[in-house]
Amino acid sequence: MTATIRDEAGSPHPREPVISRHRDLALTFLRLGATAFGGPAAHIALMQHEFVGRRGWLTAGEFLDLVGAASLIPGPSSTEVAIYVGYRRAGLAGLALAGCCFILPAALIVTAIAWAYVRFGALPAVGGLLGGIEPVVVAIIAQALWTFGRAAVKSPLLAVLGAAALALDLLGANPLLLLAVGGAIAAAARVRRSALPALAPPLVLAAAGAAPVARDVSLATLFLVFLKAGSVVFGSGYVLLAFLRGDLVENLRWLTEAQLVDAVAIGQVTPGPVFTTATFVGYVLHGTPGAVVATIGIFLPSFLLVAASGPFIPRLRRSAIAGAFLDGVNVASLALMAAVSLQLARAAVHDLPTALIAVASLVLTLRYRVSSTWLILGGAVLGVVLAARG
Repeated sequence: MTATIRDEAGSPHPREPVISRHRDLALTFLRLGATAFGGPAAHIALMQHEFVGRRGWLTAGEFLDLVGAASLIPGPSSTEVAIYVGYRRAGLAGLALAGCCFILPAALIVTAIAWAYVRFGALPAVGGLLGGIEPVVVAIIAQALWTFGRAAVKSPLLAVLGAAALALDLLGANPLLLLAVGGAIAAAARVRRSALPALAPPLVLAAAGAAPVARDVSLATLFLVFLKAGSVVFGSGYVLLAFLRGDLVENLRWLTEAQLVDAVAIGQVTPGPVFTTATFVGYVLHGTPGAVVATIGIFLPSFLLVAASGPFIPRLRRSAIAGAFLDGVNVASLALMAAVSLQLARAAVHDLPTALIAVASLVLTLRYRVSSTWLILGGAVLGVVLAARG
């Protein structure tokens, strides 16, 4: 284990050359980004093994503090843990290096898959493969919704908030307003001990949404769509679906429901951050420039938020009001996930074979905890076999 000294903030500064520290960060996160399958929970477990157990860069308590900090800010949680580790290890340079190296392998892999999707997606074999994957993705989202819901719905107020947000989202509410209002009501309840009388008016206001308007694909708009999503999405990559569907399927009409399901499937089956779904969507819409712009847009807020929150997040994490606000945001996020999963299921589950694949996948992930990667690969094989048999 490398000997360390600490500055006034308690950050470790190993007694080793800066170049060596940067090299170790880059190589370690490039490897993790290329091999970390299984979603955010698996990524965090791998980082804990690497940086606490194997390298001793952080203590278990310090690592848990970083995980808790990442849960309090919007964006992809496992990517933000990686960025926090880089910041603790080598300051702002380490922050940029760790985050970029964790994202880069997945972004390159997804771009290659998106090229093949655009080039060969209409072929029968590829269509069968995607047809088998799509119902698996619906089951994975349902499993995540069940797991997160058991942890997030901690009180009757939060249950009411979640149900109201679900209903309003299905009626066309603005997702950003639903998250903001959900968090505000939960925080107000913490302060005043009862916010139920104030529940209806703000949630009704949140139902005001923009009418769908089809627009031409532009790199500037593409960047802003993903920048907004990266700035406000709490929780997991699944919550991203609600924003992508609202902006890209309903408002801008750049994607179909089936294309969005395919994008989610690619984000699931590849290593690294699930948010590289944005890379896939960007390539499908605008080629390589679109992939680059969408990737930068979705991840840029995480870098900025980690850099800004690093010195203050331990105190914020101990705040009861901040915690209550996050509880409200979380249940609203779950409502958005539930709404989008219903819409995606309509596109993905359209006959008896796809229904059986979805049900079997849900049983395997809930009862036997089978990895989502294996489920998606199995769905792909079944889809190809079914397509070959007509």
